[in-house]
Amino acid sequence: MATQTTPPSDTVEGAVKAHKVPHRWSNLAVLTGVTVVDNTEAGLSATLFPTIAAALKLQSSHLGLLAALGKLVAVPAGPAWAWLAGKIGRRNALIATTLTGGAFGIAAGFSQDFVQLLIFNTLMSAAIIGGSPIANAIIADSFDDSLRGRAAGYFYGFMSLISSFIAPLIALFTGFTDGWRYGMWTIGGICILAGLLVALLLKDPGVGASEKQLADLKGREQLAPKVTARSVLSLFRIPSFSVMMLSRLLSGHLLITIFGIQFLVVERGFTNAVAAIVLVPFGLGYFAGTVGGGWLVAVLDRVLPDRGRIAYLQGAQILFAAVAFFATQYDYDNIGIYGAFWALLGFAQGANPPANRPIVAGVVLPELRGQAFAIFLTVFETIGWAVFSLGAGALASTLGIQTVFLWTLVILMLVNAAVLTILYFCYPRDVARVSATLEQRRQEALDQD
Repeated sequence: MATQTTPPSDTVEGAVKAHKVPHRWSNLAVLTGVTVVDNTEAGLSATLFPTIAAALKLQSSHLGLLAALGKLVAVPAGPAWAWLAGKIGRRNALIATTLTGGAFGIAAGFSQDFVQLLIFNTLMSAAIIGGSPIANAIIADSFDDSLRGRAAGYFYGFMSLISSFIAPLIALFTGFTDGWRYGMWTIGGICILAGLLVALLLKDPGVGASEKQLADLKGREQLAPKVTARSVLSLFRIPSFSVMMLSRLLSGHLLITIFGIQFLVVERGFTNAVAAIVLVPFGLGYFAGTVGGGWLVAVLDRVLPDRGRIAYLQGAQILFAAVAFFATQYDYDNIGIYGAFWALLGFAQGANPPANRPIVAGVVLPELRGQAFAIFLTVFETIGWAVFSLGAGALASTLGIQTVFLWTLVILMLVNAAVLTILYFCYPRDVARVSATLEQRRQEALDQD
């Protein structure tokens, strides 16, 4: 394994440029707005479902199918959008995802039965799912490794904070006849607005802009090999990447955003509007977890290089499992108590992005990060989400959502924490391998000048 104790003198300028990529903070703000659309859409059906169920005579199993197909379509759509971004540019691809998603969201609001709602909701999900992996790739190219945890914290923190207020506001439509339709039309309009903001304000820094070995080189994007199906599949030969994919399949905490409101309505007796109140403290907790987590990861990286973020990620899984046990396995008659628990659940769930996104970015070469995040966020997370949604929807009808939550939110999360232990052995080696490859590309470029 090749290592260097001191960087070559000719990378000093590159390190400075990599640390201060132009337009990085404005880009982060714009990308946050785009991903708010994806995040809000993901929870919108769950938030409005009790009202949709009453209007269209549906059951919990229908919610599971609606949520599962909305995510399952991401398996082909996510990588496809990442591929398209490589052809037409990441900025243009983001515009296309949001405008198309907005059109299908508006169409969903006109649905007359469950089949129509299922089709348009699935198409909307397929359209806007590409925003998240593309946005994460641009963020990785906008901030160097020392700042990615903090950037991811701001990105996911503000995204969740904004969407946590949008969802309850949209839930207010449920007080009107066919109010859920207005909710779908609203999210469609937000999609279109997000696309216009990308067109006006986003400035793509380019692939490799945040790497010290490449930042000061002209034509750095031409230094990387062309992305092919073979190079994308080679991602699974990276041990740390494979572990992170397995971790996504074990991420039972994803289920809280799908069945959380339904749990409070069906098993705890709250109305749809009252139950939706917990989304506000959940969002605030998520915001605190992501923003605070970004700063904590930066500290741990200095104290325990390459391993601090792993310990942090394990701790987040254990914390979520502990809070979920007390939040879902005991009955409380006050929505305020559930609001407090949901704030802690949001905090524990929000603690993940500041660590897992930088871990993925750190072991993958710049030109492959878009596809890596597509696989991470839209394939493996989606497969896990779909399995949880379908399984929970079916089991909830017989066992109850509370029992389903015990296995997915508590037990499975503890298993996830144990699996992440493997990263202590492979992550440092994978990071060093990426660094050595980028240094080799730099030397080859300098030798040609």
